[in-house]
Amino acid sequence: MAKKSSVEKNKRREKLAKAFAGRRERLKTIANDQSLPMEDRFTARLKLAELPRNSSPVRIHNRCELTGRPKAFYRRFKLSRIALRELASRGQIPGMTKSSW
Repeated sequence: MAKKSSVEKNKRREKLAKAFAGRRERLKTIANDQSLPMEDRFTARLKLAELPRNSSPVRIHNRCELTGRPKAFYRRFKLSRIALRELASRGQIPGMTKSSW
């Protein structure tokens, strides 16, 4: 089980990223538009830098929904390999069976 503070910190980052997504996208389009004057693009970059760091979606870490484990994460199931194996062994994931050869 991951530290509760790490899981909560990641949840805060997700909320901030969702809240600032529109503003961040607008500023990025202005900053990357070559047809606009250099001053406008520069001010857009400055405003982008003033936004909270944790509002950037790059800072969000994929974590297991059950345990909060940050490593060995399967995006399709949003679970870590350990939690995925336990649920599959119990038959709680439809269509997944233990392989044997």
